[in-house]
Amino acid sequence: MPDADPRLTGTRPYLGVGWAFPLRPVGGRLAYVSYEDDVEQAVEIILRTSPGERVMKPSFGAGLDSFLFAGNSPVTHRRVEGAVRQALLNDEPRITVERVTARAGDGDPNLMEIEVDYVVRRSNAFYNRVYPFYLNEAD
Repeated sequence: MPDADPRLTGTRPYLGVGWAFPLRPVGGRLAYVSYEDDVEQAVEIILRTSPGERVMKPSFGAGLDSFLFAGNSPVTHRRVEGAVRQALLNDEPRITVERVTARAGDGDPNLMEIEVDYVVRRSNAFYNRVYPFYLNEAD
């Protein structure tokens, strides 16, 4: 009996392979990402998507657009943290969300930095992602 394909054993295949985000052709074909890179891009897609954008999954996404023009205040930060945490818990089963922190960005009153700490469940790898979110149009 032949040995199992090493690409299909262990923890990594569980993490998956998907189209790279943003979609773009590379050499006439769509680019792909795999494993932890796929998970990282999935987290970004969740942060960029508002519920209702995906017809087949209407509750998908963090809905950060609903915070546009909100004040860059502690109240807004806590609301954003809750929305991001809930969206990641609902939409990304490959991770465990450790912490979500929103804070005003340095030097720009319109910038909110959303920091997400998560662990990829199968590999137990820790990741930290800081997502810049502009509450108002940049100057």
